[in-house]
This record gives sequence, structure tokens and C-alpha cells, in this order.
Amino acid sequence: MVTLENWRGRMGEDMRLRDFRPRTQEGYSLCVRQFLDRMQRQPEALTDEDVRAYFLYLRDERKLAPSSINIAVHALRFFFVHTLQRDWPVFDLLRVHKPIMLPVVLSTGEVRALLAAVRHPVRRVALSTIYALGLRLGEGLRLETGHIDGERLLVWVRDGKGARDRGVPLPRPLLGRLRHYWKHERAVSPTNYLFVPPNGLAPLHETTLQKTFTAARKDAGIDKHASVHSLRHSYATHLLESGVSLRTIQQVLGHKSLRTTELYMHVTQPGSEHLQQILDRLMADL
Repeated sequence: MVTLENWRGRMGEDMRLRDFRPRTQEGYSLCVRQFLDRMQRQPEALTDEDVRAYFLYLRDERKLAPSSINIAVHALRFFFVHTLQRDWPVFDLLRVHKPIMLPVVLSTGEVRALLAAVRHPVRRVALSTIYALGLRLGEGLRLETGHIDGERLLVWVRDGKGARDRGVPLPRPLLGRLRHYWKHERAVSPTNYLFVPPNGLAPLHETTLQKTFTAARKDAGIDKHASVHSLRHSYATHLLESGVSLRTIQQVLGHKSLRTTELYMHVTQPGSEHLQQILDRLMADL
């Protein structure tokens, strides 16, 4: 029997059997703990009405963001269906429509100004690499020397989102910069991680790079609410503006669905520069 005392261990086993990522396991466990703390009853005594009332509470009283409610929906569905083996129609009823938010995109000039404002050489190369390869923050920080194929001009992103590997084109200027970094700027480290802090322990922490990015954005005078992930959005947008096909961009970014990549069509349109020139000429005498 699953109780308030053993639910975490049992659910943890179930999630490991499904090969959930550690971060997903942590997030699901937190959502279930918050639910049980509010209910104050043994799991076996809970009903579908408790689940219904809880999600109305999250939506109407706590006014959580749709993404936060969606995580709670998935967590509780897993807990009840797989750990307690109790499936209810309420789980088919729950729907949270997440608004489509267009990504923040930096221009090529803004990217260069921001990177130039980073004074720490290791962090500057790390952020430059994330942009030049269109990586997620975690993917960039987990890069190892063995992932770089200089002969074929490829970088292998291992165990990316969805536990998928992918090859990313390696720009020649970045290859030269990385070689210089490895010889002259990287701290001595017993690991193969590319980006390490001064103590040589790997890898460089995500928070460190996020804080560095924020400080550089302010120093560069960029008012956009950009984050490290905006470098990935900017990379994709700059490729699209240069005429690279959506299908190619999808493969480079590692998107499972082309619909995810199509979001960048709402940020820019290929050929928009030519359109702007035409509009400027047509409207010149207004």
C-alpha cells in the first residue's frame, strides 16, 4: 500500500522504470508533495474530486502560470495512474492552454556587443560557443573535447533533450577560437569537459553563465529581456534570415517536430530585408 511515508520511494521507482530524467523526477515529486501537503490525507483516501478541486485552486486562487499547472497535471496523472493505479476521467478533462510566446531575438550586432562585454575568457568562449552552435545552456556546458570533430567540422551534442544525439556544423572561426582557448585559457582539469571554472572541477555551473550573460547584456546597453537561451533563438533566426531551410534548422536545433521550428517564422520572414527596401521606396513621398 502506498502511504504518506513511502509514496516518494515508490513513485521514484516508477519514474526510474520509465527512464525519466533526474530533473523531471525532482519536478514531479515536488508537485505531488505539494498536493499531498494540502490534502493532509493518506493517498488511498484521495478521490477524483480532490484532484478536481486542487487544480481549480492552482488556477483560480494561486493563479499559477499555464506551464506550472501543466507540470502539476502531468505529475499527478503519473502518480495516480502509475503509482496508485487509479485512472479517473478528470485527467482527460484537465486542459491548460499555454499561450504562444514569441522568443526574444538579438540582432547579430547585439550578439557581438554582448559577447564583447564578457571579460572572463572562459565564460566568453562558452557563450560564443552556445551561440555559434545553437545550443541549449546545458548542452553547451556538457561539451567535452571528444565531442568535437575538427576534421569533419562537426560537434556532437550527446544526450540532448529527449535523450537524443545530434551533429551540429562547426564554424571554422569557432574551431580556431576553441583551439586557442584550450591551449592558453582553459584551467588545468582532470576532466574532459570543455568549460571548467578556475578550480578545474567540471563543468562550469549554469548559474555562473546566466549571471555573466545578464551583466554583459546590461553593460552592452541591451534592453531586451534576453537570457542565455536567447542566443539559441537568435542563432535559429539568423540562419532563417540567411535563407537556410526550416527543415535544416530543425535538424541542427534537435527539434522533434517541425512545428516547434516554425515558431521562428513569426519572428522574421526570409526576404524581409528586400521587402523593407521596397516599402521604403514606395512610401518615400507620403
